[in-house]
Amino acid sequence: MNRIVKLVLIDIFKNKIVLAFMLILALLSWSSFALEDNAAKGMLTILNVILFTVPLVSILFTTIYLYNSSEFIELLLSQPIQRSKIWKSLFAGVSLSLLGAFLIGSGIPLLIHAPGAMGLMMLLVGSLITLVFVALAFLSTILTRDKARGIGLAIMIWLFFALLFDGIVLFLLFQFSDYPIEKIMIGITALSPIDLARIQMLLHLDVSAMMGYTGAVFKEFFGNVQGLLISLLLLALWIIIPFWISLKRFIRKDL
Repeated sequence: MNRIVKLVLIDIFKNKIVLAFMLILALLSWSSFALEDNAAKGMLTILNVILFTVPLVSILFTTIYLYNSSEFIELLLSQPIQRSKIWKSLFAGVSLSLLGAFLIGSGIPLLIHAPGAMGLMMLLVGSLITLVFVALAFLSTILTRDKARGIGLAIMIWLFFALLFDGIVLFLLFQFSDYPIEKIMIGITALSPIDLARIQMLLHLDVSAMMGYTGAVFKEFFGNVQGLLISLLLLALWIIIPFWISLKRFIRKDL
């Protein structure tokens, strides 16, 4: 398994896409802190990068890489290696490369300009979001053998969580504004990993007051240690469940 992970990492770093992603993250992160007069404003800018750019690159790169590695995967399947080990090794290799790019590109400026709990929380949230969309990419890839459909499905998943989900939530809030649905919104938030990450970071940046009564409800639930653990557990489930489904389908799939 370690040998497969090593081969995947070497192959990924050869095409230099991940290195370019790391440099772009570094450029955006350093410039965010340089252009703002305090660290909190810079972190808000980096938060937008993490919530939009990191998921898009993670899911697109992983999907394209898996389709382009179909011959390599078939070669591995011809060897006396368990299918589960192959799929887990691919996940580990892709995840490590993207995590490394994120932690080096955004992690270094964050640790320098925001070395406290907020910086570490942003690194943790960004790492979990990366893994979530890598897992979703593995699921979208295994659902269809057609490369165009798989990439289209990956883009639709990103669009739904990054843009459409917030629109649906806002629509519900306006339609049922006369009813006390703020606590229901907490449950709906669990259906989007990006929203879970956004709320957790906004609470740690202490800008929840700008969110009105809904922000107060979120702060009451997510603003303590128990709420933090619940949100991290939900993000972990967003990694485990899609990857577990993709693993089961890969084991049974006739390639």
